[in-house]
Amino acid sequence: MNTPRPEYPNPVFMRKEWLNLNGEWSFSCGECKKADKIIVPFCPESVLSGVGYTGFIKKVIYSRRFEIPAEWKGRRVFIHFGAADYHAKVYINGGFAGSHKGGYTPFAFDITKFLVDGENKVTVEAEDDLFSGNQPSGKQSKRLESFGCFYTRTTGIWQTVWLEAVPKDYIVSVRIEANAEGNVRIAVNKTGEGIVKAEAFYNGESVCVIKNAGVIEMNISDIHLWDIGQGNLYDLTLTYGDDRVYSYFGLRSVSLENGDLLLNGRKVFGRWVLDQGFYPDGIYTAPDDDALKNDIIYSMQLGFNGARLHQKLFEPRFLYWADKLGYMVWDEHANWGLDISKAEAVENFLPEWLEGMERDFSHPSVIGWCPFNETWDTEGGKRQCDDVLRIVYEATKKFDNTRPVIDTSGNFHVITDIFDIHDYNQDKSQFASHYDGHIFLNFTDRQTYRGEPYFVSEYGGIKWSEGENGGWGYGDAPKTREEFLDRYSSLTHTLLANDKILGFCYTQLYDVEQEQNGLMTYDRKFKFEPEIIHKINTEKAAIE
Repeated sequence: MNTPRPEYPNPVFMRKEWLNLNGEWSFSCGECKKADKIIVPFCPESVLSGVGYTGFIKKVIYSRRFEIPAEWKGRRVFIHFGAADYHAKVYINGGFAGSHKGGYTPFAFDITKFLVDGENKVTVEAEDDLFSGNQPSGKQSKRLESFGCFYTRTTGIWQTVWLEAVPKDYIVSVRIEANAEGNVRIAVNKTGEGIVKAEAFYNGESVCVIKNAGVIEMNISDIHLWDIGQGNLYDLTLTYGDDRVYSYFGLRSVSLENGDLLLNGRKVFGRWVLDQGFYPDGIYTAPDDDALKNDIIYSMQLGFNGARLHQKLFEPRFLYWADKLGYMVWDEHANWGLDISKAEAVENFLPEWLEGMERDFSHPSVIGWCPFNETWDTEGGKRQCDDVLRIVYEATKKFDNTRPVIDTSGNFHVITDIFDIHDYNQDKSQFASHYDGHIFLNFTDRQTYRGEPYFVSEYGGIKWSEGENGGWGYGDAPKTREEFLDRYSSLTHTLLANDKILGFCYTQLYDVEQEQNGLMTYDRKFKFEPEIIHKINTEKAAIE
């Protein structure tokens, strides 16, 4: 069989000496007893995995055999996992290579000392407990079935697994910070004390070469800005002894000024859409690379210039395509499922969030961070611990002071760069009254507006599906297509016409299982002519 998801999983930090371990693995699961094989990187709940068991799964065990290429002899070998949900332990030929907690971030282990000539065996154990309250799980349902805005679960490996060869001294990680003036700062984390050569290219032509043992500072004179609809990426090659890493960057600046969002120094209105990152056949994992790219293309055809990547840290290749296509995204963690009523929740959240920021920092498409979404009180009535949000906000700003941070989208804000709200009112007149020359504030007993820039980061959610199928959406569904378009146009125009709003985010791009309020079906078919929605979304905003 062909290797599923054969492309390199993280183009912003890429080597050419690698071996994809996706494909058929041996598999065991106490709940899904009949399954003894699985197709990695698809989770056992998915159809593409070949298992398709959607009940609760507490623990899964994977194994497969592999051989190291002869040309890797004498080099260090690492095993990499894009993501595995939630607590993973890795063994090579029976030896314990390492463990990782966190269902959304990558991890790797040096397995050189465990390898033998000829055939080797990797075993992975992953435990997942959605009911603990100690792990972020996003939109994964805690009921046996999907319901409301909660969907099919993901257990175990759900991103690419691969091997990589490096020399004795090698580049561990790279953090690239570039701005619209052409200044590029490349922080290279490496073993040893040698010199790193950095060479930047634009359209295949070398534009800058710098050598340094410390932080590399470039000044690009041939400036092509990363912008909406224009990726204009610069390729980057980093050479350190016998190690070579390939990356890229985009020249762009993001800032807030007088209540507006500025991209490269000019006001832009954010026409974002909510993207859940779910797929009918792969659940959390896109069936192929084109599926990631196409979701962005579809969104842009509908007149959106970006997305809130919702309750999930997306695959790095989604961000790669957002970088290439010029698509502004908000990075958000999957905080639902984590009990944040106690300060100790920071221990189960912040390490994984910082890993995600480290992974995604160099992507020009990421224009802001949002660690939490809708931090509701728990079912038992316990309120959020404000210190959790404050600590995570402050840690996020310390890690990256170049992007705005929303502490918790919608509610309940503690300290934030942007005050955003969610407003799913379906009545056109009532919705318009919220924003007629002013802004709408909710939960005023729990959060205080202090004059921050203002963003309506969820609205709409209008249910539309052909026929009666019991699907879920916000409020009363329109009875006709004309009524849907009239409501969509009115709600969207109201937000575009208010000069106190920096952007909107419509819920949502496509249906997910029973939640049928997308502008496309779950299998990515447009419900309405995209030109109609595009015309509404691209009406000139008051701030423009």
